[in-house]
Amino acid sequence: MLLGLWIARNLNQVRGVMAVGASCLLALSIWLVFAFLDMRETMPADQYPMLFTASTPWFKPLNIAYAVGVDGISVVMLLLSSIIVFTGTFASWQLKPLTKEYFLWFTLLSTGVYGFFICTDMFAMFMFYEVALIPMYLLIGVWGSGNKEYAAMKLTLMLMGGSALLIIGILGIYYFSGATTMNVQEIAAMHNIPVDVQKIFFPFIFIGFGVLGALFPFHTWSPDGHASAPTAVSMLHAGVLMKLGGYGCFRVAMYLLPEAAQELAWVFLILTTISVVYGALSACVQTDLKYINAYSSVSHCGLVLFALLMMTKTSCTGAILQMLSHGLMTALFFALIGMIYGRTHTRDIRQLGGLMKIMPFLSVGYVIAGLANLGLPGFSGFIAEMTIFVGSFENADMFHRVATIIACTSIVVTAVYILRTVGFILFGKVTNPHYLELTDATWDERLSVCCLIFCVAGLGSFPLWASNIITDGVAPILSVINF
Repeated sequence: MLLGLWIARNLNQVRGVMAVGASCLLALSIWLVFAFLDMRETMPADQYPMLFTASTPWFKPLNIAYAVGVDGISVVMLLLSSIIVFTGTFASWQLKPLTKEYFLWFTLLSTGVYGFFICTDMFAMFMFYEVALIPMYLLIGVWGSGNKEYAAMKLTLMLMGGSALLIIGILGIYYFSGATTMNVQEIAAMHNIPVDVQKIFFPFIFIGFGVLGALFPFHTWSPDGHASAPTAVSMLHAGVLMKLGGYGCFRVAMYLLPEAAQELAWVFLILTTISVVYGALSACVQTDLKYINAYSSVSHCGLVLFALLMMTKTSCTGAILQMLSHGLMTALFFALIGMIYGRTHTRDIRQLGGLMKIMPFLSVGYVIAGLANLGLPGFSGFIAEMTIFVGSFENADMFHRVATIIACTSIVVTAVYILRTVGFILFGKVTNPHYLELTDATWDERLSVCCLIFCVAGLGSFPLWASNIITDGVAPILSVINF
């Protein structure tokens, strides 16, 4: 795709390359799901290793290799990424100016995401993690809106700070494990890092990834970044990029440092509980549509880390389901917000009203996104959140159960800000007579919205296929964590 965009000479060629490339990525991801399921059928029921593995040496003095492979978690994350890239492409169909340059950076960002999810070498994961972060600065700073320079700089500096913690933690794991490889699976199998050393490096890794996962109090870059980013970047950022944080915490921090995870989980469990409730309460007092959804993302991504730290098979399965569900829901929200903003040139809910009469397609889409976000049965949000809360309550001690009850209150708060926002912007009188001249969604916008609604409703109605794949990926990691 990068090569095709580079040689494209006009707008139609750029759009054609993106449409074909995104469609191929989506098709390959769907094929990967079926191929993974077929190959898994031949494996023993109690042992599902990484599949489609390969390894090529990159830097022998430090034993760095380009090692790839997928398990159930990786497969669903790759599918999510492909859906967001596909729908984001059509959500950006009308973007101008510098369309070619925008899609080049957007594709590079997508490359980092794909590379991160398939790599099993810690340093290669870190490299792709950085590739996914760097384009955000330009995508927000050049094509964003509002106070975009400030938001881009704040996002970049905070995530680079997290990266600094990560590289310390990765090198610490490598040297103290005595391994001759940086392969995550092999280091986990060795399981010989001293507990005292684990306690030192676990916070480095967990906070390093947690910054991207909007862990309190390192979340402050997220609302500003979301609010200033262009539509498709917000979709990819909240829908996929923030999931790198939860994925890394589980795959690296908790998997490779299990004793430290057991002993220090309570500290981060408190922080994630704060993230869940604080994000929901903050969304209630916002008047900007993007800030409402951004703080909602802080709450829902906090729920991912919360569930992982509960360390039961049900809660961890729910965490990955939540990553998948929230990625689809928040991408749908940001797509619709971008389309509404492109017509009304405001995101202030106090200046919007009566949009259901003017743009019924976008309004109905917004209602569906809202219902999914507040956990209505039949949509993906209900399946993910109920799995998380049921799994979290499996811990019999008072601390974990009280934390679960506190986190459950976010469901009520979410309903408050969703219903309030829907009432403000969609119903009642039209606040601005100029809005009566606005048009509804174009074909490219309808395609993007319909795909995301189909996925949100499909996952909510038929969740078992995803749940089974995820459970098979979660079980081997949990067997190490819960030793």
